[in-house]
Amino acid sequence: MMTFFRKILLLSTAALLAAQSVRADDLENMLNRRNQVLNQFNSSGNAQPAPKPAQPQSRNTAQRMPVRTNTQAVQQPQQAARATTAEYRGGGGENADELIGSAMGLLGVAYRYGGSSASTGFDCSGFMQHIFRRSMGINLPRRSADQARMGTHVSRSELQPGDMVFFRTAGGGRISHVGLYIGNNRFIHAPRTGKRIEITSLSNRYWNAKYAFGRRVKKNDPSRFLN
Repeated sequence: MMTFFRKILLLSTAALLAAQSVRADDLENMLNRRNQVLNQFNSSGNAQPAPKPAQPQSRNTAQRMPVRTNTQAVQQPQQAARATTAEYRGGGGENADELIGSAMGLLGVAYRYGGSSASTGFDCSGFMQHIFRRSMGINLPRRSADQARMGTHVSRSELQPGDMVFFRTAGGGRISHVGLYIGNNRFIHAPRTGKRIEITSLSNRYWNAKYAFGRRVKKNDPSRFLN
């Protein structure tokens, strides 16, 4: 292609020289134009090819890319659960921590009259019997009225996490309900049929009116067998 243009330019130059006398300055201008045309073609021949557009990522490749797990998001629910338990742990010592941790692990289990296991459900005294046996190796009596004679009496103002709290809900002055005090004026218990193990405030109007007293049962403490 470039050879063709060069031949044309040379022929044109020869024709002009043959046809008429050309002044020196006109000839110089014509040669300059020829050199400019040749330079343009030389530049075009040496130009670098344009880069190829990036190929889109295939769907299979995208699927093979590793997925990053948001560890912080996964850990947050677990940390929240531990913080909830720790919030109610107080001056009851290691035994209280074990009791409260065991009780918290059963939050949401359904109430069942006469129940004494997580698979079937719990009533209030079955719940206390289960967590004391599991956490402290203490076998409490089955009925809440009998549990109310275990350990030592604790006034309401002296309650500590891990103490049992008793209520008179059936009338006649007898003990008919029990829960575990967890601190901050709250207790965890299995309330009644149709409910689940939950945390309740002692300031609740109903439970405040039915409150009787607290009892403290300690591991390896002979006083737990006294009335």
